[in-house]
Amino acid sequence: MKQQHKVPFGIMGIFMAIGIVYGDIGTSPLYVMKAIINGLPSGLKANPDYIIGAISCIIWTLTLQTTIKYVIVTLRADNKGEGGILSLFALMRKKYRWAYIIAIIGAATLLADGIITPAITVVSAVEGLNGLLPSLPVVPIALIIIAAIFLVQPLGTARLGKPFGRIMFLWFSMIGVLGLLAFFHYPMIIKAFNPIYAVKVLIEVPDAFIILGAVFLCTTGAEALYSDLGHCGLHNIRVSWVYVKSTLILNYLGQGAWIITHPNLVTTDVNPFFEIMPGWFSFIGVGMATLAAIIASQALISGSFTIISEAISLDLWPNIKIKYPTNIKGQMFIPQVNYALMALCVLMVVCFGSSSNMEAAYGLSITITMLMTTLLLFIYFQYKNVTLWISIPLTAFFITIESSFFIANLFKFTHGGWATILIAGCIFGIMFVWYNGRRIKNRYSKYEPIAPTIDCLKNICEDKSIPKFATHLVYVTRAKYPTDMESKISYSLINKQPKRADTYWFVYLHRSDEPYDFKYDVKVFVPGKMFRIDIHSGFKQGAHIDKFVHRICKELEEKGEVDLLSRYPSLRERKIEGDFRFVVVERIARNVDLPPMKKTLLLLYYLIKKCSTSDTQILDLDPSVVTLEYVPLKSVQ
Repeated sequence: MKQQHKVPFGIMGIFMAIGIVYGDIGTSPLYVMKAIINGLPSGLKANPDYIIGAISCIIWTLTLQTTIKYVIVTLRADNKGEGGILSLFALMRKKYRWAYIIAIIGAATLLADGIITPAITVVSAVEGLNGLLPSLPVVPIALIIIAAIFLVQPLGTARLGKPFGRIMFLWFSMIGVLGLLAFFHYPMIIKAFNPIYAVKVLIEVPDAFIILGAVFLCTTGAEALYSDLGHCGLHNIRVSWVYVKSTLILNYLGQGAWIITHPNLVTTDVNPFFEIMPGWFSFIGVGMATLAAIIASQALISGSFTIISEAISLDLWPNIKIKYPTNIKGQMFIPQVNYALMALCVLMVVCFGSSSNMEAAYGLSITITMLMTTLLLFIYFQYKNVTLWISIPLTAFFITIESSFFIANLFKFTHGGWATILIAGCIFGIMFVWYNGRRIKNRYSKYEPIAPTIDCLKNICEDKSIPKFATHLVYVTRAKYPTDMESKISYSLINKQPKRADTYWFVYLHRSDEPYDFKYDVKVFVPGKMFRIDIHSGFKQGAHIDKFVHRICKELEEKGEVDLLSRYPSLRERKIEGDFRFVVVERIARNVDLPPMKKTLLLLYYLIKKCSTSDTQILDLDPSVVTLEYVPLKSVQ
């Protein structure tokens, strides 16, 4: 039976979306109003007009930025069901290749945001216990929770999404009810739906950009929402957002009502989110906040996996192992990324120590991501031939909003924002070097007709003066067409060291979107001597070239098309199978005449490649039967 590889629309899909997609944006009430209070001057912290104005900013930010830009517009720009800024770039990269620079800036800053999000969310939740248990050690408990979050990632987003979805549904119901109850203490807070109050607070409050930077925190999960499209599906995300947004607004209204009606209690140490809870509910509320904080981290973590996976497919990131815990391709687990994020997240908690300190660092990098997404959307509109009368005003509108948030968040740079920008800069550097270094190297790649090499190999097979290299010699080729071969393979077979073998195999691997798909085509160049195998393997099958080749060879032997027994008489009479030898060919930059900048990029590319997962590991080859060869770039022209 054909496996389903799309996320189905329905109750379970909606619950999965609530559990995976909205964790980040759904826990923003934990710290947004607290950050706004800290940004207001002392005499204005409980001023009704300014609190109503601040909440009006939140409501319209959620409406314009999250609902219109992401849920309505951006989610439509999917690449075979996958979302995220790199998927957006992939849609038009053939026509607008130069746009890669916009894409990698956005991807790098989003990955950097994924490091601080779990830290600030978990620490904010644990700090809620301070009022109940003042001696509670916040940092150690937060570190234990963060470690647990990353250690359960191998289970996959489908298994995590089901229980997470139920918990987050209870969370959103809880914050909505708590907000509604607090709302009735000051019903006039309903005026926050009037955008005039938002404009008024931004005009009248001193240092309004600081307030704007705090308001922006309410929408930081919007970009992760787009990245998680492949995990949860378009319709599930859109339907669940109606409920999620309603409960978020209710909670913000309730917090605002509490602030206005309790002016004497409003200080920089007070968190209105926990204050609107009845005393008897405090322990339950803090417990739910902690669970929600745990789940909130999932949105950025799963989004980070998606980004890296897409970056690999676009040649923007070195090859690393990707695991698929479920039968849905969009749901994946990348061990190296997971544990790198965990280490950096722990470092954030240890260095900043409190949510107030992290608020100063949070938000700057994600504003850059959102600006880059808007720029790519404009290019996508041109790619889709959308009229300029629509694309220019829409783009200008979002650029104006996001530029305001960016300027507001620039004030955070010296207060900790530099940390995420530094991390984003390092990620950008890797992507930039890998993409351009690979392009420089590929300029020296050459595909040539395979026929002359086949004729030469037939002569080499009969030349007994050449020592036999292997009984079965296997090369993994990137040539899409059976009539072609990379010149580096031809160079390895003939020029570098003539390789005599009894049977030659050229293997091409294509990864398909079906989880358990496995089929192959065999082209015979010389009967019993030279073959090309085109393998179509599902993403759940992995890239086990060694296992695949032996399996296919056995089937060909049963059909009488190849002899797998050893050619050495002493072994053949005992029915011992001949040896297999896999050759991996790498090109090295040597005596290449390039401008200094390109030469530096190429050297850095090879340095990154040396530190990344090798081709032998990616193809799951037994190292004991692999020969790694190096050939110069220029010699294979």
